[in-house]
Amino acid sequence: MATAKSGAKSSAPITEAREKPPRIKIRYIEEAVPKLKKEFGYTSAMQVPRLEKIVINMGVGDAIQNIKILDGAVEELSAISGQKAVIKKAKKSVAQFKLRAGMPIACMVTLRGPRMWEFFDRLVTLSLPRVRDFRGVPSKSFDGRGNYTLGLRDQLVFQEIDYSKVEKIKGMNVTFVTTARNDAEARSLLSHLGMPFRK
Repeated sequence: MATAKSGAKSSAPITEAREKPPRIKIRYIEEAVPKLKKEFGYTSAMQVPRLEKIVINMGVGDAIQNIKILDGAVEELSAISGQKAVIKKAKKSVAQFKLRAGMPIACMVTLRGPRMWEFFDRLVTLSLPRVRDFRGVPSKSFDGRGNYTLGLRDQLVFQEIDYSKVEKIKGMNVTFVTTARNDAEARSLLSHLGMPFRK
């Protein structure tokens, strides 16, 4: 009996310690799903498109001349995303750029789950409004298969970056991979999540 009681006591804190879902995920479940079901006539919640992953790529062409620049990019992208970035190597040689296949040339990170939702939240509420003369993101950057890629010119729009430590301005592409069947569904999904598309 004593063992059973101690077991019951130890299980209670585990239930209470469950973390609250990210704010944007709650918004998706409570607001986006009902609106998308009504807008596109879905009969089941399983048909409703969802955000599957976010892939952030940072190309560093200057790494050809100075590999240390790529180390800085990895550190900055890791700080921005909250996850360790990985180095990507060139697949082909390009003589005019003195680029050989296999040379480290970029870094990337793939976000899923809570980190994906939290990054999306920070991007749309904190980072994008810091873009100079911001009037919304372009609405034509979909790939025809329900995925959207946003280009950012520099990393300084993210609060995680210490301006005093930045050696070089680096742009990046942020790709939102969804389960949408087409661009219209994907745009509506991202809009309901708070993506500020340009009108």
